[in-house]
Amino acid sequence: MAEAHSAVAFSFSITHEGWDINYDREVLDLVWQSGVRSWKKRLARFRTGVRNGVYPAHLQSLWLVIAIAVGLHFTQRQVPFDLVNKWLSILPGDSLQWQLTACSLAGLVVWLSICYTMRYSLKLLLMYKGWMYEKRAPGSKVSLKTRLWGLFVKVLATWNKPGLYSFQGSLPRLPLPSVQETMGRYLRSVRPLLDDSNYNRMERLAKEFQQGIATKLQRYLVLKSWWSTNYVSDWWEEYVYLRGRGALMVNSNFYGIDAIFMHPTKVQSARAASVVNLLLQFRRTVERQELEPILVQGLVPLCSWQYERIFNTVRAPGVESDKIIHYQDSNHIVVLYRGCYYKVIIYHNGRLLRPCELQIQIEHILQQRDEKPQPGEELLASLTAGDRTKWAQIRQTVFAKGVNRTSLHTVESAAFVLSLDEKPFEFDLAHPEKLDQFGRYLLHGNGHDRWFDKSFTVCVGSNGRIGFNAEHTWADAAVMSHIWEMLIMGETEQRYDENGNPVGIPEFEPPTPKRLVWDLNDKVALDAIDEAHLAAQKLLNDVDLRILVHDAYGKGLMKTCRLSPDAFIQMALQLAYYRDAGKFSLTYEASMTRLFREGRTETVRPCTIESAAWVKAMLDSSVSVEERVRLLNAACERHQLGYQDAMCGKGIDRHLFCLYVVSKYLEIDSPFLQEVLSEPWRLSTSQTPHGQTSKMDLKKHPNCISAGGGFGPVADDGYGVSYIVAGEDLIFFHISSKRSCGTTSSERFAQEICRALGDMKHLFEEYRSLQKKNPSNGTKSDKPQAK
Repeated sequence: MAEAHSAVAFSFSITHEGWDINYDREVLDLVWQSGVRSWKKRLARFRTGVRNGVYPAHLQSLWLVIAIAVGLHFTQRQVPFDLVNKWLSILPGDSLQWQLTACSLAGLVVWLSICYTMRYSLKLLLMYKGWMYEKRAPGSKVSLKTRLWGLFVKVLATWNKPGLYSFQGSLPRLPLPSVQETMGRYLRSVRPLLDDSNYNRMERLAKEFQQGIATKLQRYLVLKSWWSTNYVSDWWEEYVYLRGRGALMVNSNFYGIDAIFMHPTKVQSARAASVVNLLLQFRRTVERQELEPILVQGLVPLCSWQYERIFNTVRAPGVESDKIIHYQDSNHIVVLYRGCYYKVIIYHNGRLLRPCELQIQIEHILQQRDEKPQPGEELLASLTAGDRTKWAQIRQTVFAKGVNRTSLHTVESAAFVLSLDEKPFEFDLAHPEKLDQFGRYLLHGNGHDRWFDKSFTVCVGSNGRIGFNAEHTWADAAVMSHIWEMLIMGETEQRYDENGNPVGIPEFEPPTPKRLVWDLNDKVALDAIDEAHLAAQKLLNDVDLRILVHDAYGKGLMKTCRLSPDAFIQMALQLAYYRDAGKFSLTYEASMTRLFREGRTETVRPCTIESAAWVKAMLDSSVSVEERVRLLNAACERHQLGYQDAMCGKGIDRHLFCLYVVSKYLEIDSPFLQEVLSEPWRLSTSQTPHGQTSKMDLKKHPNCISAGGGFGPVADDGYGVSYIVAGEDLIFFHISSKRSCGTTSSERFAQEICRALGDMKHLFEEYRSLQKKNPSNGTKSDKPQAK
């Protein structure tokens, strides 16, 4: 217990000789520095809060308006609405001092009026979504309405450099679709999945719902959409994530992989130190709101709300519902190595430690190979990988007091967790199984070397390659993808010397990492940890993960086909799944709704009437090449429209989900909603966004290509597919399924994806060949349309 005693910074005792005070100057100095840093951050947040509150107006423009008010008043000209004299009638005198005060107050009122006029004008402009539906292909013309709209947005939004959260007050609310619109879209989406009798039954259920309780449920949603910032997000976070009682590992958490074509250093401690430093710099830009908000087409802002909880955040387990805890500040990270936990201080005299200083701390940990985990410590993180209710119950007893509570708080309040793995993370095109294993290490590790409750855990292999495992509740994958891009681009700078160590010379001896103390030598605790460990092993051993590197072609060829790359890939997945399963399935594709305040995701349903017709045509040898191309164009156009609708708040599934939540609150049963919400997503897909930061320059740094990331299967008898269009000639697919399912195989599905992509390439080659031989056969409707 020596570590616990050394943590005491101050003690007071009374003896027969008088009173005695003992204190540790170093610890008290750390406390003082932490307090100073905390107050500085509070002041900075207040200042940026004021700046964001008046955006797009400039804070400094207040003094100009006040100066104009003073000038008008003292030159005997009237300030608008005679505000100066009205203030003077309220103030206790009319001396020079009070006249200046009245001018200042009048200027403040005028300035605030201008600010809020600009702000709500921008908000009204951002409600327009017509630009989303206009074609952007070469030669396409933008409508006059959209051009004028873009001009006004540019004038209002770009003259004053925005901070990370500057646009939050100007973003519109997520619109609530009518029940009639959602019913129409839903029935159309399930038509290719149902035979005539089942479709007629579903149509009847939908009609009964629409004409019955839907009107009442919709009224409550209308009230919520008026009152709340976003009528979906809080319920989505609560009921889809926090109330889920299943394991986070594999079922919810996701992973991301290193830029596999670059390997800046093979020194584990050096890479870990550099990554930690870059992440902490990113945290600082978020806290200071210096990070540029993402603008679609350089004009339309996306909601930045999710960035608030990137760091210092944990999902704490509860018996019935978990909760997200975000700490305003944290001066440490926690490092997990060989089953032992270490607290690493990341500040010194108010500044972040440099990579060369962080490496000293990490090397110290790596040298503790003879350190043995305390009883129960090695498998402790299995608790975060298992059943949430059991973890909550153990947390309330075993971790409620003493050193366990202190150490658990240290882990949960850390900026993030760093896991130093003893295995190498490898990639070799000639041995694809190595990349598969790389992904498995990141998705679940060994079940007890990732703290799955933390917002994210950075994993560093023994050979210096990196990845992350992220908890899903606090934000969507696009946010972690943005962080990862910034980190990868930061590594392109000269950060390592010829020996692979961080450049620079340490200016001081950094604080020695402190080993966390646990008291788990108790039957209840050990039994719970063992039970969670066995459950985690069973879950991770059931994962069948295959990472496909498709380098036959990428978005370069798709552009020549004049098709949206996302639509192109989704059609390939539909064809591959039909060949694999012999039927169509309800397909999930995640789309963002961050064009609206506090927006998260919406579902695009890629399996449509048009996509089904094209897939069947590809399997029918009697269908001509021209007809197949025409059907593919129609399918891609329908998919693109569905994606645009989802981004613009005209989706299906979030509206139905919220109607279902209201029905449960009112204790009203709906056979229609019950059936819709219980339909399994046997093909769950997601595209990893690429190029979210302006620093991403693949022409200058062609090897800065992340392999993306992936997630576990959503359905026991289905596939989880994440993909990233990484370049003109490269696509990564992360395919997951369960070994225990006899009808799925990730390897087989990967082969079907390759086959489908190859068939689509061959289709367009045949089409172009026919066009060259007989140009008169091509009609305008036959030609692929760019999206």
